[in-house]
Amino acid sequence: MKKALIIYATRTQNTKGIAELIAEGLRMSGVEVTLMNANDPALENVNFDDYDALILGSATYHGEMMQHMKTLLFRLESANLSGKVGGSFGAFGWSGEAPVRIFDTMANVFGMKMVSGPLRLKSPSIGGAIQMAQEYGKEIAKAMGS
Repeated sequence: MKKALIIYATRTQNTKGIAELIAEGLRMSGVEVTLMNANDPALENVNFDDYDALILGSATYHGEMMQHMKTLLFRLESANLSGKVGGSFGAFGWSGEAPVRIFDTMANVFGMKMVSGPLRLKSPSIGGAIQMAQEYGKEIAKAMGS
């Protein structure tokens, strides 16, 4: 069974909600999913080689991603993620830069095989967001070969 790791940084729990919906889409496609908060100390013990896909998400706050996600991205530079499937996502109020910056880092610095683009949503419960997030999970699963 294919395995995916979703790591999110959230401020108001909206990004966490999006992460849970992406996880549902992956699970609907037969992928085993692990969901973690970017500030979870257990992340220090994660072996990224154990996963076929990595999906990272952060809220955008004052035009920036959350600090825990920035720290994680620096740490991931030393992981061997080249060729792994990836995606990015996040909640935002009015600008939404964080998912785009994460996506670009994953593609251009880590050399990951990224899906169509970052998923940017204002809230996991506003107008079609549930379906959009689940479909994003299914798109990642398809890129994984599931």
